Order: sequence, then structure tokens, then C-alpha cells
Amino acid sequence: MNERFRALVLNEVNGGVAADIKDLDETALPEGDVTIAVRYSGLNYKDGMILKGIGRLVRQYPHVPGIDLAGHVVASTSADFAPGDEVLVTGYRMGEAHWGGYAQRARVPADWVVKGPPGLDAYQAMALGTAGFTAMIAVMELEWAGLKPGAGKVLVTGANGGLGSVAVGLLSALGHEVVASTGRMEAFDALKALGAAAVIDRKELASAPERPLLAERWAGAIDAVGGTTLASILAGMRYGGVIAACGLAGGNKLDTTVIPFLLRGVRLLGIDSVMYPRARRLEAWQRLAAEMPKSALDQVASTATLGELPGLAEQILKGRTRGRVVVNVNA
Repeated sequence: MNERFRALVLNEVNGGVAADIKDLDETALPEGDVTIAVRYSGLNYKDGMILKGIGRLVRQYPHVPGIDLAGHVVASTSADFAPGDEVLVTGYRMGEAHWGGYAQRARVPADWVVKGPPGLDAYQAMALGTAGFTAMIAVMELEWAGLKPGAGKVLVTGANGGLGSVAVGLLSALGHEVVASTGRMEAFDALKALGAAAVIDRKELASAPERPLLAERWAGAIDAVGGTTLASILAGMRYGGVIAACGLAGGNKLDTTVIPFLLRGVRLLGIDSVMYPRARRLEAWQRLAAEMPKSALDQVASTATLGELPGLAEQILKGRTRGRVVVNVNA
């Protein structure tokens, strides 16, 4: 028997997007192999854009947003999943081209679903969510490029946001000397508590570099800002340094030179978490469960309801949220 469930539904209204909480029937769900009773979702920068109708990320309405979710299986036509399995889903354009996690029910292809790693419950999984998953694969990519603890200072920009705060906690737990960059210096104590060895004002990186090469500062970096900030980081990398580029909160254009790449052997790695290969995706979640300190998750996470999301969308786009916002879809 089909059950009814609550969902945050977006519709186009007068050229914009309007959000309403509605009761829907399971027959409204899109096609997929696995039906999930959602417990928690999360609020990410892309969610903020979707909720505000920015960038035409959603092409078909009505639409249920939410680019990540965690819960348990209630029905499955896949041999890999059975009712009762604890699962999570991130990526694959869920919440963008496919209905997402801002609802009490979701239905997705089995290939998108990850069994909840041991030691990580549904709330903790969404305290990490897409932002935490992206931070983990950025760390993995830096490691595969040769970055090791003790190599030197590792910079994290946008450190007060979801991705940045998880990156600070992870890198510190792995033994790196982390320098956190933020525009909200009132978060100094919180970032130090996450393990940052130092906290700097983002203004230090906000101006275009005066020369192609600046003093060597960073052995590695995880950059969630882009734009001029990334150009500044590139000029200040140490010889052989490596950067994982994860975001564009500061702009999507990069005005730089090839000099850091040619004279210092700097490497710039692009990080995509949406279509990340499944085998590495599973590894990333296993590592998050094992290596991200649970005490740090408590520090970075706060909780919101479906009804609070439209207001929070504006806040996250303006950089005014801290850490990870976990969405309790049943509250």
C-alpha cells in the first residue's frame, strides 16, 4: 500500500521559485530500485542555489530538492539492498535532476546507494553529508598526489563552512599542520578546537598576487573559495605543493599564470563529488567513519527543519551559516 509523506516541494512562480511543504503519495516518487525512509538530509551551498532558483540547476518542476540523505530502506528491487538496511545517498545530481532528500521518502537507483558505514549513524552521516564527503575525497586526492603529514602547512579556505570545517577536522586528525582561513574571526576558537594550528583572516588571500610567485607558504591546500583566493594560493605554494579545488564561493574565474606550475611544480586538482567513482566513494565513506573525530562532528553540526530551509538558503549563500546544517525531515 502506498504511504503518504511530507516533502518540501519547489514550483516556478512568476519567474522565481516558491517552496511549500506538501503531503504526497508514494506514487509521485520518481523511478528507482530502492525506496528509502529518509531521516536526515543536509543543507549545502548547491541546495541554497536550488532553493533560490539560481543557475537553472533544476529544469523541471514541481521538484523535491536536497542533494544528500540518510535513512533506511523500506522497499528494494535490488539484491544488494533489503528493507531495514541503513543507507545514505549523495551525488549523481540527486536533488537537482532527480527528486532528493527534503522529504520523508525518496526513491533512487541502487547504484547511487551506499550502506551506512559501521560506527556512523544517520545523523552523523548527514553531519558530514555532501560537504564532508567532498572534504574526504579532497584529502584522499592530496594524499595520492604525495602530501604527507609533516610536509608543511596545509591551508583550508572557507574553513567555517561545512566542507572547510570537516576538512580542518580531518587533516588535523591525520597529523597535518592546518591553517584555517575564514572571514568570520569570531569562529577562531571553534576552528582551533577542531584542530587548526592557526587561523588567518581571508583578507590575507583576497587580493590578486602582486607577482606570479610569492613567498613559499603552503605544502598543500583545500580551497572552497576559488576566484582571486585560489590565484593567491597558487602564487604562495611551496615547491611540489598540491591544491584540491572544491568550490567557487568567491567566483568561478581564475586569473593566474603558468609560472607556479612550471617553476615550482605545483599541482592543481579538480574535485568532483557528484560522479565520483563508486569504489572510491565507498572508500571515502569508510574513511570518514573511521577517521573523522565524532567529537568534531558535534562541534560542526546544527539541526534544522524543512520549514526553516528557505530562510537558511539565503544564509548559506551569503556565507552566514557555520559548519553543517543537518535537516530533520520528520520534525
